[in-house]
Amino acid sequence: MSGFLTVLVIVLIFVVIFQIAKASEYVSILKGEKKARQQSNRINGFLMIVFLVLGLFGAYYCNDVLKDKLGPGAASVQGEGIDTLIAVTLAITGFVCVVTQVLLFWFAFKFQEKEGRNAFYFPHNSKLEVIWTVIPAIALTILVAFGLKHWFAITSDAPKDAMVVEVTGKQFNWLVRYPGKDGQLGSKKFKLISDVNSNPVGQDWEDGLNKDDFMSNEIHLVVGKPVKFIIGSRDVIHDVGLPQFRMKMDAVPGIPTTLWITPKYTTTDMRAKTENPDFVFELSCDQMCGAGHFSMRAVIVVETQQEFDAWAAKQKSQYELANASATPAPAAGADSTASKAVAIAK
Repeated sequence: MSGFLTVLVIVLIFVVIFQIAKASEYVSILKGEKKARQQSNRINGFLMIVFLVLGLFGAYYCNDVLKDKLGPGAASVQGEGIDTLIAVTLAITGFVCVVTQVLLFWFAFKFQEKEGRNAFYFPHNSKLEVIWTVIPAIALTILVAFGLKHWFAITSDAPKDAMVVEVTGKQFNWLVRYPGKDGQLGSKKFKLISDVNSNPVGQDWEDGLNKDDFMSNEIHLVVGKPVKFIIGSRDVIHDVGLPQFRMKMDAVPGIPTTLWITPKYTTTDMRAKTENPDFVFELSCDQMCGAGHFSMRAVIVVETQQEFDAWAAKQKSQYELANASATPAPAAGADSTASKAVAIAK
């Protein structure tokens, strides 16, 4: 109800402004073109100040309301640098935005048309143009350099002791594969992909490394241990979004991409930090990929090494599942029929 009233008030304000404008138009007919134009400029100048104040207040209010939506800081070691980069970028661009907008709206009010005031034609100033070109260029170059530093860090080779998780996008869910005890993922062939035969990522069963690889609907990670994500797609372009870890990476068909992070907190830790007993880390698709894009989400569980080992020990390898589904179960009554046949033969 309060939302409806807010919209109604905004509509009424615009109606009042429209009526004032129409009244000014009628007055212009009576007073003459020049006086009408000056009166219109006065009204527009006043409205410029009103919109400036409301706009700055709205920006501040939105920032205050939404600033905690991503939780209490980055949940990965690498994400800390991303948070710092975002904060510095927002500080610089926010300062420039406020200054330029205040000057823009204030100048429209201050230097409106008045009797005896003439506009000054200012066609060219090389010094001024160099200043407003060089300074932003230097600032943006520095920001880009720091951004590339973080990018190269998360896409470089992961530490040798990093665990490996393969994430494959598919309309409209995620396929997650883990290496078994050998610590290595087996090879894949896209022609072998078959949901019917329990081979959703196309594992090559002739490759011995595939015999102990297992798949899961959830992503389980170990706190404090680096993890390398090998990312791909089965159909269209998806995007692995890890908002709490401040990471994202495209999932492109036929072109594997990688990134690595080190989780800082367990899921239990984050529930205490956020005071939300239902908190979960999530993997979302950050690339519009079709009608079911909104539902493309997976839960990430960050836990201790002991908890992860206990969970992994319960998982069945995809090879076992595929071969179990490939061997048809005997039809009901088949055993009894066979027994009767043997008895008749005797």
